[in-house]
Amino acid sequence: MTSLRYSLGLKKGGVISLVGAGGKTALMFCLARELAAGGDRVLTTTTTKIRLPTRRQSRLVMISDSVEHFLQRAGGVAKRIPHVTAARRVVHFQHKLKGFSPGAIDRIWHSGVFRWIIVEADGAAGKPLKAPAAHEPAIPDTTHWLIATVGLSAVGKPLNAQWVFRPYLVSALTGLALEDQISTSAIAKMCLDHNGMLKNAPGGAKRFIFLNQADLPGCLAAGRQIAQLLKIYARKSLKGVLIGRTLYEPIVDKYYIIN
Repeated sequence: MTSLRYSLGLKKGGVISLVGAGGKTALMFCLARELAAGGDRVLTTTTTKIRLPTRRQSRLVMISDSVEHFLQRAGGVAKRIPHVTAARRVVHFQHKLKGFSPGAIDRIWHSGVFRWIIVEADGAAGKPLKAPAAHEPAIPDTTHWLIATVGLSAVGKPLNAQWVFRPYLVSALTGLALEDQISTSAIAKMCLDHNGMLKNAPGGAKRFIFLNQADLPGCLAAGRQIAQLLKIYARKSLKGVLIGRTLYEPIVDKYYIIN
């Protein structure tokens, strides 16, 4: 058991992008809480949409359609509040925040206002598993760490819309037929395929898999099976694999460094 910061090798600051399904938003705020506790200035945001954060998740939400205007305000705010969430607008009927473009997040990073920017760069409609569509994910070029989340509750479930966002794309990636049982080997394949969970990874980004929901019955064992497959087949495509949960401490149960 160890911290997210230690497991991911988060030291000097950077942009962390989260993709996949089954816990991205919760992981984003867990990371922000841990990094801000050390006194670092942290921004949480998105290139898609996220639910409006609770007060516990984020003390302050800043809304601005202009990056320049946001940065003018954020410089002073960040001195008083180490962690803020920002977006372009609120989608009131969905109770969600609409985020910035990847290019806008690159500009925010280059401003130097924040030591850490954590970006939810993918959407999954609350499902534990997904495969990206042609236009996804929307990852900033400045991403230093790319983390794909997997909800382990999908293991053993049928490949259908109840458990998977865009199940037909998962079928195409894994060779499973619709309604087939989702196996640990199929999830490992999704983690490794160039059109899978880490699609569009910037060349210099350190790539990790976070296997979430290890607190559910049978899920820790399933996570270990997936991690072992990734250790064998990932070679240089992954930096590491984490197994844990985002709902309570400790977040990380096990972590494996691959290269």
